[in-house]
Amino acid sequence: MSMLGDGLDQAVQKAFTRPVPKSAGAQMRYLVRQLKGTRAVARMLRISQRTVERYVKDQIKKPRPDLAARLEREVKARWQPQIRAKAREKAATTGGIVLDTRARLGYTAPIGSTDQDRIRHLTVALPPRHAARLFEAQEQGAGDDHLREIAAEALKEVYFQDNGRRAGSLEEVRFTDIQHVEFDL
Repeated sequence: MSMLGDGLDQAVQKAFTRPVPKSAGAQMRYLVRQLKGTRAVARMLRISQRTVERYVKDQIKKPRPDLAARLEREVKARWQPQIRAKAREKAATTGGIVLDTRARLGYTAPIGSTDQDRIRHLTVALPPRHAARLFEAQEQGAGDDHLREIAAEALKEVYFQDNGRRAGSLEEVRFTDIQHVEFDL
């Protein structure tokens, strides 16, 4: 997945009220309950149905690293869907989202301004409408480029233009070379 998409997922996961299952057996049992059978889990994880059954019975305890990563990713994607939905809804309606990033930021503006791109470290509280746009785009399967465009528009409005109080002639913000990005609800 994308860097921004993963950051949004991690922010939502901080709202979980119970820990995600840790052992491979517990994770496999959870997926079998969610998908209502070992065949569906085996198909999703690209392993045999018998292997899934062995994990469920704790006959196999330690998965290969690639299988462990797929297993953890699939469990986290399905864990506490109602809590996940409430956290997204709260961020999109009342709370907003905090964006902490270290990236190359610049902008297009009229001649005579200092619009040179440079590495900046920003921590900016984005209003709920920007959080809603980010979550909506992520749910629709938007790629990293589209999420970056939405984040750049949000930074333009909130950071560079200070919600309309300055830099009114600013045309476009460039948000590239992302070294670090983290979201918090």
